[in-house]
Amino acid sequence: MPPSPSSPSRRFGLLLRWFVVLAVPAALAALFVWCAGWLSSRPTAPRIVDAFEATTSSHPGFRRNHAKGICIAGHFDSNGAGTALSRASVFVRGAYPVVGRLSIPGGDPDQQDNEGTVRSFALRIALPYDEEWRLAMNSTPIFAVRTPQELFAQLHAEARNARTGHSDPAKMEAFLAAHPDARAFRAWLDAHPPSSRFDNAAYFGISTFKATDSHDQTRFVRWQITPDHPYSPVEAGEARDPDFLAHGLVTQLQRGPLRWHLMFEVALPGDPIDDSTQQWPASRERTWIDTGTLVIDRAAPQIDGPCRDIVFDPLMLPDGLAPSDDPLLASRSSTYRVSFDRRTREESAADAAHR
Repeated sequence: MPPSPSSPSRRFGLLLRWFVVLAVPAALAALFVWCAGWLSSRPTAPRIVDAFEATTSSHPGFRRNHAKGICIAGHFDSNGAGTALSRASVFVRGAYPVVGRLSIPGGDPDQQDNEGTVRSFALRIALPYDEEWRLAMNSTPIFAVRTPQELFAQLHAEARNARTGHSDPAKMEAFLAAHPDARAFRAWLDAHPPSSRFDNAAYFGISTFKATDSHDQTRFVRWQITPDHPYSPVEAGEARDPDFLAHGLVTQLQRGPLRWHLMFEVALPGDPIDDSTQQWPASRERTWIDTGTLVIDRAAPQIDGPCRDIVFDPLMLPDGLAPSDDPLLASRSSTYRVSFDRRTREESAADAAHR
C-alpha cells in the first residue's frame, strides 16, 4: 500500500524534493556572487576600477586611469636582431604599422600636465597573420606595488573623501609606512624629475615576459624604448602651460618624425621575474639587444583619434612572447577591460541622450 499524503515518509520526500529545487539554484547564485567578488575582499577587476573612480570626480566616457592623453601613429622598423630572442613575427625584418597613445596617470582628463610625475606610452603594433602586440609602458622602470591587493590598498589610501572632495594625507602616510616598495618608488621619482616632453623620455615595460625562439628556447626578458632626443627635466616656464606635453609633441612632429629604439634586456640567474617593484641589477654580463626603431610621425586628439577605442592590454602578445607569473599582469589586463566596458557604455548612453 502506498504511503498516505500525510505520512512521515511522504512529507520527508516532499521536503527533500523542495530542498533540491531551491538549494541548487541558491548555491549557484551564491557561487556567482562569490566569483564576482561581492562577498569577498578579493580585489576583482570591477572593485579595482571602482577604487580608481574614487580617487577623482566623475568623468564619464574617459579611461579610469591615464584619462588625459594624445593619439599617435607611425611604424616599427624591425632590424631582425630580435629573432635571436623570439620567433615573434614582429622581429622579422620589416616595417609594421603602429597606433598608440601618450598620456599621464590620473583619472581627470582636465588635469594640468605639471601634476603628472610619470609619462606613459601605449602601443598597438599590427603584425602578419592577424596578430598584434600591445605594449603598456611607463617612464619609470618599476611599479609602486607588487600585487593587486597592494594596488587596491594604495587606491583606497588615495580615495577622495565624499564630504570634502579631498584625499586624506594620513591614509597615504600609513600606506607608505606599511609598504616599503611604494616608498622606494617615491624615492625613485624624487631622484628622477619628469621629462620636459613626451619624446625625450624612455619608457619601460616594467614586468617580465618570456621570449621563445624558433628552437623553442625560452628566456625571460624585459623591454624598454629609448628616445633619440636627450632627456631634459621640466622647467618652470614650460610647466605654466597646462597642456605643454601635447603641445610639445605636436611642435616636435612638425619638425619631423620622432624615434625610439626598442631594447630587450635578458634576465640573469637570480633576477626577480615575478616582481615589478624590483629593477634588475646592472651587470657587464647582461645581454641587451636593439630590435629596431619605433617611428612616430602623426598625432591626433584622443577624443576622435585612432587610439580612442583601443584597450592597451599587456597580455595581447604575438606567438613567441608570453607573460611571466607577475601577478600584476593578469590584474592589469582584466581591469583595463572593465574600464573599457564602462566608458563605452557611458559614451553610448550620452549619444542616445543627444538623439
